Amino acid sequence: MHPLPPASPSSSRPPVSYSWLLAASLLVGVAGGLTTLAYLALLSAAKLVLWPGRSPALVHGLLLVTVGVVISILLSVLGDPGPTGVLVRSIHRSGGPATLRSLRSLVPVSLLGIAVGGGLGPEPPLMQTTATIGAWIGHRLRAPPAELRVLTVTGLASGLAVLFGAPLGAAMFALEILHRRGLEYYEALLPACAGSLASFSVCAALTGRGLEPAWRLSVAPQHLQLMDLAVGALGGAAGAAVAQLLDFMIRTCGLIAGHLPLWARPPAAGLALGALGLVLPAGLTYGDSQLSLLVRLPAVGVVSLLLAAAGHLASAAITLSGRWKGGIIIPMFFIGYCLGRAMAEWSGHDGYVLVLAASMMVACNTGMTKTPLGSALVVAEMTAVTLIPPLVIAALVSLCLSSRVTFVGEQQHRTLACCSHCDGS
Repeated sequence: MHPLPPASPSSSRPPVSYSWLLAASLLVGVAGGLTTLAYLALLSAAKLVLWPGRSPALVHGLLLVTVGVVISILLSVLGDPGPTGVLVRSIHRSGGPATLRSLRSLVPVSLLGIAVGGGLGPEPPLMQTTATIGAWIGHRLRAPPAELRVLTVTGLASGLAVLFGAPLGAAMFALEILHRRGLEYYEALLPACAGSLASFSVCAALTGRGLEPAWRLSVAPQHLQLMDLAVGALGGAAGAAVAQLLDFMIRTCGLIAGHLPLWARPPAAGLALGALGLVLPAGLTYGDSQLSLLVRLPAVGVVSLLLAAAGHLASAAITLSGRWKGGIIIPMFFIGYCLGRAMAEWSGHDGYVLVLAASMMVACNTGMTKTPLGSALVVAEMTAVTLIPPLVIAALVSLCLSSRVTFVGEQQHRTLACCSHCDGS
């Protein structure tokens, strides 16, 4: 597969119309929706064989090591696609990836690692896959650099729209993940929304899935009170602390893994995950199915919630240091829910469980990914929480208090080179 040369104003077609851009965004959204459904179908099939609980703990530990060996071989033979920051850098510099080559290893490695119970979720692999496909379509349409960037971002949003079931939140998240202080490529907002809606429409047409929440935190009517705003701020501060703790754990595990050769890190991570599973079995997997169970339980012990959160923090740090591919968005939602619910129940203020848990879900993820509005909208859509102001407060507090946390290392301001191609701005 040969790289396509980056588009440039002098070598590509004349400036395109906005109608053309929206039509291309719809095409990218449809392609992203189909790709996401295919990826999730493969993941479901892999889970039938590899998912924790389908074999005894010791056998599954051996399976984790075996998957680590396979991941090491795949990365050596097919190449390492790199972290999400590689995609972010390409979007800033050239509008998007020039080839589909990185998907050769990213897709199988991420599917194996997630299906066997690693501590990372499918969000960044899907983001990278659908964004790369969006860029590929943009290259084929000979889109100028600014429009190519819009189509790449639209592809990124289309994958998250299906995964989260939150089209608007996914579009905002896709735009914010590129920067550390909110949305800057404003011209991509409406095309990203159009692509997200097209992607979700494809999902709804093929699966019958609607806009029902993934985790309904409450079925009772929700009424905003003044104290909820203070609780949101508290959740934001606590979430920022969690992000700083996870950042420290990732760096520590990275230092330990740095003493190993690259080929040995994936199986070593599998061995560490197997040991963690023996001590804290709730720490395996990325937390989606566990969170679906927790929200339906009327009572959960505080100690159980704390242990589950601790296990997932350790699992995420170990998996990232082992070169396994995946993301921390859903794991951070899970950790935030567990800690928020534990704080509310431990303090005896059960009436604030909903706001505190949802606020910490937003704050934990914002502290790591720097996506305040995207995180708030995604959590609101995924949990059916209508109390938006506390969630936004939590996001902003976390963003301010976690400024030293740098997880997506290539997040940056919109550059002058990019601005020169955007309608003369």
